[in-house]
Amino acid sequence: MRLAAPRIAPVADAEFTEDQKAVLGPMVATGRPVLNIFRTLARSPAALKGFLGWGEYVLSRKNDLPAREREIVVLRIGWLCKAGYEWTQHVPIGIRAGLTEAEVERIKQGADAGWSDADAALIRASDELHHDHFISDATWAALKAHFSDKQCMDLVFTAGQYTQVCMMLNSFGVQLDPGQTLDPDLRG
Repeated sequence: MRLAAPRIAPVADAEFTEDQKAVLGPMVATGRPVLNIFRTLARSPAALKGFLGWGEYVLSRKNDLPAREREIVVLRIGWLCKAGYEWTQHVPIGIRAGLTEAEVERIKQGADAGWSDADAALIRASDELHHDHFISDATWAALKAHFSDKQCMDLVFTAGQYTQVCMMLNSFGVQLDPGQTLDPDLRG
């Protein structure tokens, strides 16, 4: 975690304004706890509403990257951004999507850590987008050997979405939700 305390405090239920209730209401209605990321972003309800719409696309079946491959991109971006909250939230999502615990650990090591050609291309593309905001011709060719144009677009959309998420989480100081444990490699 980059910060030990929030810079922007998450909104407590008792503090919800009408605009915040309108955006968070569907989450509250599920009966599950509203995550700290959403409680923090609710300080700007209009932004949260837009954020949720795009996030829904990236995490839905409208995104043509299979869930496992999408989570490789999400986790690699989270790792590169040193976003403890994002990593903590998405490790179990990645496991449910088909990643093994060993693969999750290898995401930290990068594209040369014994991946298939397709998985290595996803990690290389994530690294290039993170560092240069551009996918090189060689990496694009490696992606195209395994993924459609739409899937390559969705990779860029996913990396961009989660780069933005990590920027917000790190800068706002969003803290882990109750019961979560930070990966020791992301302390400090």
